[in-house]
Amino acid sequence: MSFITKRHIPRRTFLRGAGVTLALPLIDAMLPAGTALAQTVAAEPKQRFVGIFFPHGMGPGHWEPAEEGPLPAKLPYILESLDGLRDQTVVLNGLWSQSAEPPEGTTGSDHWVAAAYLTGIKPRKTAGADATTGSATIDQLIAQRIGQDTLLPSLQLAVEDPNSSSSNCGEGYSCSYTNSISWIELPTPENEKVQRTSPLPMELNPQTVFERLFGDGSTPELRAQRMKQSSSILDSVTTELAGLRKQLGATDVQTVNQYTDEIRTIERRIQMAAKNSNSVPEIDLPPGIPEQFDEHIRLHWKLVALAFKADITRVVTLLGARDLTSRVYQFPKSPLYPDGGSSVSFHGGSHHQDDPVQIRRYATLNRYHVSTMAYLAEELKGIPDGDKTLLDRSLIMYGTNMGNSNQHQHYDVPHILVGGANGQLKGNRHLKYERKSTPTGNLLVSVLNMYGVDKSKQGDSTGPLAKLV
Repeated sequence: MSFITKRHIPRRTFLRGAGVTLALPLIDAMLPAGTALAQTVAAEPKQRFVGIFFPHGMGPGHWEPAEEGPLPAKLPYILESLDGLRDQTVVLNGLWSQSAEPPEGTTGSDHWVAAAYLTGIKPRKTAGADATTGSATIDQLIAQRIGQDTLLPSLQLAVEDPNSSSSNCGEGYSCSYTNSISWIELPTPENEKVQRTSPLPMELNPQTVFERLFGDGSTPELRAQRMKQSSSILDSVTTELAGLRKQLGATDVQTVNQYTDEIRTIERRIQMAAKNSNSVPEIDLPPGIPEQFDEHIRLHWKLVALAFKADITRVVTLLGARDLTSRVYQFPKSPLYPDGGSSVSFHGGSHHQDDPVQIRRYATLNRYHVSTMAYLAEELKGIPDGDKTLLDRSLIMYGTNMGNSNQHQHYDVPHILVGGANGQLKGNRHLKYERKSTPTGNLLVSVLNMYGVDKSKQGDSTGPLAKLV
């Protein structure tokens, strides 16, 4: 006769210390006795969503596969970092970003509507408090569906300072439209025809993100003291961790140790970034923000992977850059980037005069941006989630608002999907749509439907996106 002695602890178990709430990853001890973790997760899989926006389009001719169908053996120049992810990658060609176009008879106002990316709606032209996108963004609709039983329903990130001292960023459009791609719905009086919405702040500082994920009422003074002493939030739960380990089997102890090691590694990187920032007085950055973009965005993605692993949140958006940014990117030398950077500024390079040499130079910058998304996908691919991986459970949507940015064209706009969307999305495909016939709203409807949000229309959509699911 055998006895099952495994001790069961609740799935939503938290260790609490001074200013710390530590969520735990899923371990065997959280399952009923005699139940395999892989089988349980497979029976109740948790979906995740990531929406990423970079403005200014991509270098034409360097991201589009030649033929519709399976992705080619050699991916286009901009997409080469996705080679190891091709089985979970879908490239969409021919989408029409109508919601980013300037009103008929005007020019220039298409630079101020990043908020349209996840709504498919042209924002109301105003620089006042009545700024609205006319609908919640799809990430917030998804969060309402799948994020209500997590610590954070959603997480909003930025890699370039989204703040502005002016309410009017250009052409009479509120800066809130370029500062945030995530908007929530507000109560709207019955006599108003347009849905009121409000932007969610995009968090720039990885230190603040870290505290949001693992802090619980921690004061600024306590955080500053930890940073100064290079101490860890784990110091506050040392006793609790020791007690927990005594209750767990060897496999679970290994899982918890790996998880806490990852937390401590990220903390050290943030602390190093804070010290480096203090040595660069000409850049006014709060502690915890790396000087280099590459380190900054990788820290954000490490935190996202950790948050997904511990089921702290399931919905994330990232604003990769503000429209009209003149940022010049330096990135590590690698086989993809033997020169280790680009001298081209983002917005300046997007006006490539349709010159092949300048287009190629701009495409190198686009290539780097896509590679940062590939980094996140590889992180998720390496994290088991039952009998699958976190990438299998997730959908990463990477997009922009222009096709040929030199001409401010808003058709043939690049969009890339990576991940399995919980078995709903087949990869290794290039889908091509007829020019100026398929609005980006159709993609938004399809994404919403993948997450159980039953909507037949979103923004300028004419229906779900054909051939996708």
